[in-house]
Amino acid sequence: MSEPPTSEPELIDLLHLGHPQVVGAWVIDDVIVDPGPSSCLDQLLPALEHRPPRALALTHIHLDHAGVSGTLAQRFGELEVWVHERGAPHLTDPGKLLDSAGRLYGEEMQRLWGEVLPVPAERITTLVGGESLGPFRVAYTPGHASHHVSYLHEPSGHAFTGDVAGVRISGASVLAPTPPPDIDLPAWRASLELIEAWAPTRLAITHFGAYADVAEHLAALREQLDRAEQLGSVVDEASFVAMLRARVADADPATRAAYEQAVPAEQSFQGLARYLRGRRPAA
Repeated sequence: MSEPPTSEPELIDLLHLGHPQVVGAWVIDDVIVDPGPSSCLDQLLPALEHRPPRALALTHIHLDHAGVSGTLAQRFGELEVWVHERGAPHLTDPGKLLDSAGRLYGEEMQRLWGEVLPVPAERITTLVGGESLGPFRVAYTPGHASHHVSYLHEPSGHAFTGDVAGVRISGASVLAPTPPPDIDLPAWRASLELIEAWAPTRLAITHFGAYADVAEHLAALREQLDRAEQLGSVVDEASFVAMLRARVADADPATRAAYEQAVPAEQSFQGLARYLRGRRPAA
């Protein structure tokens, strides 16, 4: 029996905090890649009204990508949740994840991300990389997060890369999101090589859109990682933030605002600085 036809991936703009092109959820037939936070549930649900999801394909468990997972599992009784094995415990018991995020976002937690409910353990499919799940191939792609995976949708050629392929809005500059706590630049560079070896037709990213200039995009991200590592070693936070903002200075005001929301520059400095401190030899 032949496989049923698959539709082209569709990007739903979740209008995070009312702003376009900040967080997007990808829908391919009955699979959602990175459904986003609960604060955007009202934007996501209408798109699912006539096509209940069978599975969530999480690239990683950061709240802007996966915060609504428990809420959707509660609403859709047969929903599967795909996640790397290192992220799975934080879905079933999100306490440590919320404590960590709370230190970063403080009183803004609820406004930014909304409610975070646990996912029942029996609904989780744990991944290590190398799996095939229907039309999706899975790869372990750490660097932005130690539990990050990416998915290649073979029929369309789209590689769903979460944050490991960077942030790019309206076709402007590619930025590397490097927030705390577990940035790993050598692992990140290796992950980019793996994605490139897939030879995808498009990079489908959460922040924001799909880009067909795969080689150019990944080259720009590598350059940004190198530049960030160099500057993070020698400049203070203010100088680093100014460097990131200069990368998108030529964009229109709405696009610049979307970058500020999708990849807070101060957090990128903090995560990179933490990584660089951990790499220094003890005195």
